[in-house]
Amino acid sequence: MELDRSLVSGSMALLVLKLLEDGDKYGYEMIEELKRRSDDTFHLKAGTLYPLLHGLEEKGLVTAYEQEAAAGKPRRYYRLTKSGKDALRQKEEAWNAYAGAVMHVLKGGACFG
Repeated sequence: MELDRSLVSGSMALLVLKLLEDGDKYGYEMIEELKRRSDDTFHLKAGTLYPLLHGLEEKGLVTAYEQEAAAGKPRRYYRLTKSGKDALRQKEEAWNAYAGAVMHVLKGGACFG
């Protein structure tokens, strides 16, 4: 079954921040890691990732730096900031509340908060 893209677009910032939680990564590395962690469900394109990363950088949630790669061309790495870690926690809490409420509705039960 193909994934509804509208469900993915709203959660992409959360997923990217989560990828950076365990260490600095460059773009292609994030794309591959997201694919791996999602069991090949999410196929993020560079044209989607980089504008998202630039927006997160403008908000102070990530910082970027360049580092030489083994092949010689420098890579741009992204790192989660303190504000980014705080935003990740808030987004995770909001997502879990939302997902829990959706599951209650789908299962026909009441949602108690």
